[in-house]
Formats: sequence, structure tokens, C-alpha cells
Amino acid sequence: MTKDENKGGIKRMVNPNRFGIERIAYLLMRLTGLGLLGYFIAHVYETSNILRGRMGWDDFLEMTQTNEVHIFLVVVIGMCVFHTGNGIRLMIAQMGYGIGKAERPDYPYKPQSINMKGKACIYATLGMAALAMWYGMAVMFA
Repeated sequence: MTKDENKGGIKRMVNPNRFGIERIAYLLMRLTGLGLLGYFIAHVYETSNILRGRMGWDDFLEMTQTNEVHIFLVVVIGMCVFHTGNGIRLMIAQMGYGIGKAERPDYPYKPQSINMKGKACIYATLGMAALAMWYGMAVMFA
């Protein structure tokens, strides 16, 4: 690593061309996991409002029926679909399917798990998440 490779700051750190789609999928998997955990906690809190009775439940539901909350739910749909699809891709790769024949790891090492099949699965997962978000928008804003 040269001295100039350390320059660039955050712009260089998040550059998708530096790491490729695999790193983006890795980061999205972590971010969607945290986002879904936050949504789960908020959903449990929302559902617990039924203990306040019919009036409390209706008041809370009225507060959540806004465009901002609908957009948040569309993002949650996308996070859920991506996290699920990428998790399935990782489980299939962990079982050894689509990885290819094992080779001796000579320098320069090229991992077999990051091949065109894996990249195509990542792009397909991103596409499915985008379609799910589009469908969610169509349902909630129709």
C-alpha cells in the first residue's frame, strides 16, 4: 500500500469500485439487519398499545397513517426482501453450491465464492428488493 492510497477519506471508503458488489452486499446485509431489528422493536411497542384499549389503539393507528410512515414501511419491505434473499444466497454458498471446483490457493489468490454466479445472485436480490418496494408503494399510495 502506497502513501497515496490512504488519502480520499470517506469518499474512497464507500467507493463501490474499490471493493465490488460483494462488499456492498456485505454492508447492506449488516445495515438491513440493524434496520429490521429497530423495526421489530418499534413494531412490538406499537402492538403493545392494544393494551391501552380500543381508544388508545385507534389513536396510535391514526398517528401512523401518514405518508412518512408509509415511505418508512416501503423501505422496511425492501430491507426485508434484500436481507432474506442475500441470506439465502449466503446459505447456498456456504453449502458449496455455485462456488466451483476447489483449487490450490496460489498467489494472486482469487476466491472461488466471488464468481459471476454469486454476483448475479446479488444483483437479482437487489432487483427483487426494488420490485417489492415498488409494489409496496403501489399498494400504500393507491
